[in-house]
Amino acid sequence: MADITIYTKSTCGYCHAAKDLLRQKQAKFTEISVDGDPAKQKQMSEKAGGRMTVPQIFIGSQHVGGCDDLYALERAGKLDLMLSA
Repeated sequence: MADITIYTKSTCGYCHAAKDLLRQKQAKFTEISVDGDPAKQKQMSEKAGGRMTVPQIFIGSQHVGGCDDLYALERAGKLDLMLSA
């Protein structure tokens, strides 16, 4: 199973939806909360090519993007393959 990292904020509905999908897939992930932490937000943005919104999701070394991107991978039938890598 690939290493998964998801940057989140506690009040973000998209973050909860992304984590729910990963849980449905029984994928273990590392959650990094950027709530009130400018240093972590900056780290996330740099790693995500300048994106400032949450969630930002990484599977292995690949930046997936946000919640909509994760669900698009699922609809395209590509998410399971990425998770199993």
